Amino acid sequence: MNFDEQMMQRCIQLAQNGFGDTYPNPMVGCVIVHNGKIIVEGWHEKAGKPHAEVNAIHQIHDKEILKQSTLYVSLEPCAHHGKTPPCADLIIQHQIPKVVIGTIDSFAKVNGLGIQKLKDAGIEVISGALEIECRDLNKRFFTFHQEKRPYVILKWAQTADGFMAIENGEQKWITNEYSKQLVHKWRTEEQSILVGTKTAETDNPQLNARLWNGNQPIRLVLDKELKLNQNLNLFDRNQKTIIFSEKEKANQENLEFIQTSFDKNLPDSILQKLHEIGIQSVIIEGGKKTLESFIQKDLWDEARIFTSSESWDSGIKSPEIHGKMIHSKKIISDKLEIFTR
Repeated sequence: MNFDEQMMQRCIQLAQNGFGDTYPNPMVGCVIVHNGKIIVEGWHEKAGKPHAEVNAIHQIHDKEILKQSTLYVSLEPCAHHGKTPPCADLIIQHQIPKVVIGTIDSFAKVNGLGIQKLKDAGIEVISGALEIECRDLNKRFFTFHQEKRPYVILKWAQTADGFMAIENGEQKWITNEYSKQLVHKWRTEEQSILVGTKTAETDNPQLNARLWNGNQPIRLVLDKELKLNQNLNLFDRNQKTIIFSEKEKANQENLEFIQTSFDKNLPDSILQKLHEIGIQSVIIEGGKKTLESFIQKDLWDEARIFTSSESWDSGIKSPEIHGKMIHSKKIISDKLEIFTR
């Protein structure tokens, strides 16, 4: 790994500090180097707050040093006025002679315009340092803007012999407490979480992050006929909840109703609706029918599958999925495997 890649690796590490807090913005990290050493670091902490480049530059008291420095940033500096001024303008203002960028920002209002603005100002621009890693960092953001849908994560737990639920529909935990806590951490990192009607009815889930401190996801529920009992945990109004149904119903406090057809294109319709309201990521938690509807449509990006050490010998079989395994680890008695499409 050369020096530019080492600096970009640090940018990625810094950017991850904003995981779950930057929506709808991407995660971005920045370092400024002078005479071969990092002099300041910054990252985008939260939507509406200063961007990574701004946080780094504003830490420097003697701005003259910037004229002999190199700025590294994991994502192309913005060139448009949003909630904050363009970062490209700030870089130009301080006459930073060289900028190294991880990857181009595919958002329509940037998409090469930041790089062009820097070059037009006479700044040397190098792009593509750890580009694959920088794109992976913001896979939710890129999927949302390029594919016009949220990033889809499938998640389920299964026994060693491949069952995800018992036949009579009663709830029975499969994974251990550490795996459960990890799932709650994931919920703080993604914008929404979806379950089907049967899962909502049978398991009565809360779909919140009780076991990890962070943001609560938007709960998404499929209820074709609006028959779910309003006393279920999902209707407690403690966090925003969206119900997809074929029937029309007026919105209530923290309860939003979206009318859509429950036909073979339901997964596409759900993702289209989520894109329209700006949701960049969704965890599909079940049940089997809901998970399989997204698998059959090839509308998924990651599958996170827990396998316990116990066997049931019977029950409801887990979905079948084909993808590339990118991660595997033991969590005490459980095994977690993560696949990409």
